[in-house]
Amino acid sequence: MRYDSEHKQRTRTKVLDAAARAIRHDGPQGIAVGGVMAAAGLTHGGFYAHFESKDALVAAAIDHMFEEARGRVRKAAQGLGPAQALGSYIDLYLCRKHRDARALGCPMASLASDLPRLGDAARERFAAGVRGVIAAIGEKLAELGYADPEAEADSLVAELVGALALARVEPSAKRSEAILAASRERLKRRFGLTEAAA
Repeated sequence: MRYDSEHKQRTRTKVLDAAARAIRHDGPQGIAVGGVMAAAGLTHGGFYAHFESKDALVAAAIDHMFEEARGRVRKAAQGLGPAQALGSYIDLYLCRKHRDARALGCPMASLASDLPRLGDAARERFAAGVRGVIAAIGEKLAELGYADPEAEADSLVAELVGALALARVEPSAKRSEAILAASRERLKRRFGLTEAAA
């Protein structure tokens, strides 16, 4: 039976959704092609119609994770000015729901420590995704008049990812919440976003 290109794309998206969840849950080295295909409701034999190897699947899933993250950010910032959009992004990133959503959250915090052990394709896709996030934040900072918006965006992203990673590994719920709250407050104050959020 022949399928149209839309069917093939929908099937590929199902596989990428399953792979993204598995990678966030088990790490990129811990996923198995058979398990990903089963989670997508497909047979192992159909894998090679979409990907040439497990490495290719991991690289494509990283792209997919960043695209999902960009979609959530665009939705949260829709109709907001640059200061409000940045404040919204900080709130969205450094919240309890994101901290607890390891299977759905930002790939930067989930995968950064795994990437040095992966192949070139996965590292390149991850780096491109990070650059995209930094560029989007840099655009908002440029609109706010920052002289070096890319450097400021680098710093902002580094604190977001670091704070989320630390909050996720902290065994004390109270301390974990405090890490998120302190970073939210300090980042918003540093970038003059406290008035915009009010």
